[in-house]
Amino acid sequence: MKTKHELELADVKAIAAAAEAEALKNNWAVTISIVDDGGHLLWLQRLDGAAAISSHIAPAKARSAALGRKDTKAFEDMINNGRTAFLSAPTVDGLLEGGVAIMKSGQCLGAVGVSGVKANEDAQVASAGIAALGL
Repeated sequence: MKTKHELELADVKAIAAAAEAEALKNNWAVTISIVDDGGHLLWLQRLDGAAAISSHIAPAKARSAALGRKDTKAFEDMINNGRTAFLSAPTVDGLLEGGVAIMKSGQCLGAVGVSGVKANEDAQVASAGIAALGL
């Protein structure tokens, strides 16, 4: 049997705090979402001034990254490079950059999805959150 790592509440809080700090440092009004490896919502935080739709987009990005076990930028690039059939993939609807998988020892623990600013800035906030885990 394999040992499976999983996110604990303390991990989720550390990710959220670091992601929020990165967003506030840059004056970015975003929504931050954290999911487990099955795409189940563990955290949702909409910062002041973030657009209402970002509270739907951020969890979708996180879910897609967790279920796909890779950053959503890979999906966006795949689609933009002509593989539009991937848009029909079931249960993944956050196919925009800004969802970042949380990986440890080759296992996906979950993901962080951020929405509200430019796609690469969303990913920057998500990555800053994950960096707090020191993986």
